[in-house]
Amino acid sequence: MRKLLDFLISKRHWFIFLVLEIVSFVMIYRNNSYQRSIMLSSANVVTGYVSSVSASVNSYLNLRSLNKELLERNGQLEMKLLELQDQIDVMKADTAKFAGYVPDSTEVFTYHFVPAEVVNNSVSQIFNYITINKGRKDGITQDMGVVSDKGVVGIVSVVNDHFSVVLSILNPKFRLSCKIQRSQYFGSMIWKGRNIQYGSLEELPRHAVFKKGDIIVTSGYSAIFPPGILVGRIWNEKKNLDNNFYSLDVKLATNFATLKNVRIISNYRQAEQRSSEKEAEQND
Repeated sequence: MRKLLDFLISKRHWFIFLVLEIVSFVMIYRNNSYQRSIMLSSANVVTGYVSSVSASVNSYLNLRSLNKELLERNGQLEMKLLELQDQIDVMKADTAKFAGYVPDSTEVFTYHFVPAEVVNNSVSQIFNYITINKGRKDGITQDMGVVSDKGVVGIVSVVNDHFSVVLSILNPKFRLSCKIQRSQYFGSMIWKGRNIQYGSLEELPRHAVFKKGDIIVTSGYSAIFPPGILVGRIWNEKKNLDNNFYSLDVKLATNFATLKNVRIISNYRQAEQRSSEKEAEQND
């Protein structure tokens, strides 16, 4: 306390100066209309500038939450699109009922999205993996599909409580059943470790119809991805004949070098489907 008093006494002339300045400004403000108008105008300019800066800062800070909301909304719309496409496929499969088809309101679409952020990503290795910030406590399990807002990303390989590791398309261990959207011919998508922008569609039948630029989507022939999710486009229309099959270069839709947000696909009936398939294999 003694030191504080000594400090105040030693700086008393500064405090007196500040008090006198304040008194002077108050007197000028009260007794002179011109100076008062100038002060008010200056105060409004400063207040407006501070408010503008504050609004800009708040807007920037809110971008993260807004971006998250947009990604979630985009995921919902994409899932609705897949659901409608599924209903269209059902109608096309049963042309006898097409005219009077009414969707079953009690039927639940078997897939839904869980949004997540990428916290680690490798693209320069032979075997590339992606770490995301959702895990077992968020309902994530092994063998769930992962997509971005552009297309397929990979499959969940390892799951902990709060994080999961995704087997990326950019990994030779990854295989995905895909089809040419226009002609419906299907094959297997793999990565040969050369370029992160391109994959290879293998085992495409020799009689398949395709051309450069054709869209490649998931076939739906697994319990991991629903049909119709974008994978990429045929980049090289050269027909590399391998026995009775073609091998095509596909430019991947997802840019793995800038990947930040993903969605994990949960299939309510995945366990049931795999159990039935496993039982069928055992009966062979």
